[in-house]
Amino acid sequence: MDAARTKVLIIEDERQIRRFVRSALEDEGYEVIEADTAAAALKLTAGEHPALLILDLGLPDRDGIGVIPDVRAWSDVPILVLSARAQEEEKVKALDAGADDYLTKPFGVGELLARTHALLRRRHAAQGNRDPLVAFGTVRVDLARRAVERDGAPVHLTPIEYRLLTALIANANRVLTHRRLLADVWGAGYAESTHYLRIYVARLREKLEPDPARPQHIVTETGVGYRFKL
Repeated sequence: MDAARTKVLIIEDERQIRRFVRSALEDEGYEVIEADTAAAALKLTAGEHPALLILDLGLPDRDGIGVIPDVRAWSDVPILVLSARAQEEEKVKALDAGADDYLTKPFGVGELLARTHALLRRRHAAQGNRDPLVAFGTVRVDLARRAVERDGAPVHLTPIEYRLLTALIANANRVLTHRRLLADVWGAGYAESTHYLRIYVARLREKLEPDPARPQHIVTETGVGYRFKL
């Protein structure tokens, strides 16, 4: 994806942080626009069609979490939350509202850019024809044939294990909350059954990770959920 043609909207009321984030993004070739209130952010999102929103939660006119469902009502633009709120329940609240990722202040340029690139790659891939073949490590998944191989040998997954894997693949590089994964894989009635999720994630790791104790692809986001890294 060509960063020079990619527009990013920073929604942040602190001028110093806006300047820091803008500088980091412009050095990478992104076009940057800014909003310092929720009202301005919604107007710019609708009028400028940015490829990514970088959203602070502590806005002067309303809580930034409230902006997320407003945007999600009509747009699937990736949303990266920046916030000084480090509590796990705040992260879960933002992600359940529809944010794609969460970065806690203070943060470094490297981590900001890595999250930005990952979200934009995911969006770019979703806009094109999705390749039914997905590879990570020594694992190959053929979504068209519902077939999984590791080191060239077939891997048997139960129906639930396969649904969990495809839910993770469909949201690669995005943090998925426990509630979201449980609802997608088991159904809304299982939203609190986190023990199911732990058991099946452990099974997937045993079957697909080189070292299940130190997973490289199905990564735990402590207290929040999981991130699948391609």
